[in-house]
Amino acid sequence: MNRTGLVITLAVAVVAGLLLGLWPKLDLHLAAPFFDPERGGFWRAYDPTYWRARDAVTWLITLVAVPAVVALVVKLIRPRRPLAIPGRAIMLMLITLALGPGVLTNLVLKEHWGRPRPIDVAQFGGDEHFRPWWDPRGDCPKNCSFVSGEASGAFWTLAPAAVVPPQWRALAYGAALLFGAGVGLLRMAAGAHFFSDVVFAGVFTFLVIWLTHGWLYRWRRTRITDEAVEAALTRRT
Repeated sequence: MNRTGLVITLAVAVVAGLLLGLWPKLDLHLAAPFFDPERGGFWRAYDPTYWRARDAVTWLITLVAVPAVVALVVKLIRPRRPLAIPGRAIMLMLITLALGPGVLTNLVLKEHWGRPRPIDVAQFGGDEHFRPWWDPRGDCPKNCSFVSGEASGAFWTLAPAAVVPPQWRALAYGAALLFGAGVGLLRMAAGAHFFSDVVFAGVFTFLVIWLTHGWLYRWRRTRITDEAVEAALTRRT
């Protein structure tokens, strides 16, 4: 979680934002290969294999998050017992999961950014009007397309990747990025999201993680220690 990652992420946001903002039909063109009217539209949305893969994604994200939750619960129940996971790692994982995929993606953007999903727009047989990524004035009333919730959850695995041993960190980052991109592609194949929904799910989730990581680990005025987190939990219980 250094400045290089931030620069790359902001560059991706600027390039993708400008291209897909100035030429919004690119989103339609990127969704079109997954649309086959002879097979019922975005037929992968009804493919049993797709649903099994989607369930597997949910379980995998849950399994990654569970150790931090369990470690915190055990500490609250038995405050004298040392944390099984470093305190800052628990805070990073749980705070970013709550703020990124939870609050920012699902409570703020998806509920108030009225962009219809590909499967619902007129270009793909729906009855709603296509909107570029930057325009929230769509026909969708709730649980809308911008941004992808499941891709946001998948990209959240960058948070646990940030706290693995240094020798494994680059590999963990790469795996998290591939996981997020793969889940985003899966959702595009089902007509659930546009390409820009996936890109900005990754951008926003990374920014939440980068800021939280800076607060806990990097910034001199705010950073804390694992011992301080453990002591605070011990005192409060």
